[in-house]
Amino acid sequence: MKSIYERFGVRPIINVAGASTRVGGALMPEEVIESMRNAASESVSMSELQGAASRYISEVTGAEAGYVTSGASAGLTLATAAILAGCDLGKIENLPRTDGFKNQLIISREHRNGYDHAARLAGAILVEVGMNEITANAGVRRTEAWEYEAAITESTVGIYYSQGPDSHPALSDVVKVAKAYDLPIIVDAAGELPPKENLRKFIEMGADLVAFSGGKALRGPQSTGILCGKKHLITSVALQNLDMDEFFEIWNPPSDLIPKDTLAGIPRHGIGRGFKVSKENVIGLLTALKLFTEDAYASSYIEQRALLEFVESAITDETVKVEIHDPIEGSPVLTITIDLGLQRKSAFDISNELKNGNPGIFVQEVGLEKGVITIHPLNLNKERTELLTNRILKVL
Repeated sequence: MKSIYERFGVRPIINVAGASTRVGGALMPEEVIESMRNAASESVSMSELQGAASRYISEVTGAEAGYVTSGASAGLTLATAAILAGCDLGKIENLPRTDGFKNQLIISREHRNGYDHAARLAGAILVEVGMNEITANAGVRRTEAWEYEAAITESTVGIYYSQGPDSHPALSDVVKVAKAYDLPIIVDAAGELPPKENLRKFIEMGADLVAFSGGKALRGPQSTGILCGKKHLITSVALQNLDMDEFFEIWNPPSDLIPKDTLAGIPRHGIGRGFKVSKENVIGLLTALKLFTEDAYASSYIEQRALLEFVESAITDETVKVEIHDPIEGSPVLTITIDLGLQRKSAFDISNELKNGNPGIFVQEVGLEKGVITIHPLNLNKERTELLTNRILKVL
């Protein structure tokens, strides 16, 4: 029987690139799929649903409020829009035009990446600070906290911080600068789960808004994310994202999400309207978040390692080095390092053959230029692991 994708002429693949969006993200647990199926069978007020989501996200993150977004990138755009406009109806209407009000976000030069287009989309101007002299082979220093402070002007509206294993300077140091000047700070923590503690860590450190992906380690719908932080900013997010085609007189949003009595009226559809989230996706994300926080995925990490051990034991080719790497928490990964002095195929050649074979196998591409092929087991089961192993052996 053909799969749903094959019915529309698309080949299913074996995704060992992990939760990467380009290969569909993480496969969702049955509980998440079932919750979305149930959500699809009834109607609901979206403002009430996001109000309930805010309360649950607040509970698990320790933030004042939260919001389900259509991915972490959308969350970053909404976060920026909230900082730029707040609940000022005129400013909300003007975005992404920001002439005449504060519109500059300070960012470390080494934090710049393609994803910060999300902030620029809302109308923010990114002001770079710092020099990554190590990368430039021109010294030993990286961006320092004082450089953020030196860049603050009357046009500065906030600070944008991209969190990663080697982010520098430390978020705690940047938060001190932000607080000293009463500037909000956005943290891009899209891929920073696990560990579970990170759900609270950045908020506890003083971040005003934190964006997480919902379709990576949480294993929720791929087009979802979490934005958590200060209540007044989440209110702005909701105002700029929800369907606002209502009459003010009979508009009754949940007061803990949108305090109606503080507003002169209802804004027009905001810059975030194109990032709408379906009721099914909100429920799927909340279900996945509940599973994650209750450690329901812990046993799967053990199963994933066993699958990688199967692959490792089958590869006896002496032209490659095979290793399993265990994180402190989360999925292990397997690396296959190519010895180009012995192996006539490069990691790019091998990856390309796997991708274009039958079945198509998509590996992580980080490290290919160094001769390293990485296998992430997040979406593997016994059958897929056997197919994967046979294909790798044939290609090698």
